[in-house]
Amino acid sequence: MTFISAKPKLRDTESQPANDNHLSALGDTSILEFINDDDDVADIARRAERLGNAVVIAMALGLIVAPAIYLTLVYGL
Repeated sequence: MTFISAKPKLRDTESQPANDNHLSALGDTSILEFINDDDDVADIARRAERLGNAVVIAMALGLIVAPAIYLTLVYGL
């Protein structure tokens, strides 16, 4: 009976192929290692909220200042 596993069997360095296939690296890594901690996620959310607020303020200033500059340039003072 053949044992089937989702995790590839680790190879000895002597039996590894002479190309870029490193199956031992696949066996050692897990997708859970790439998930950020809660502190990192909260920090990213804080920075995104600050950036969003800055964008909204810049857009509001642009909507106020741009027509004033246009009217000044077109009609002059």
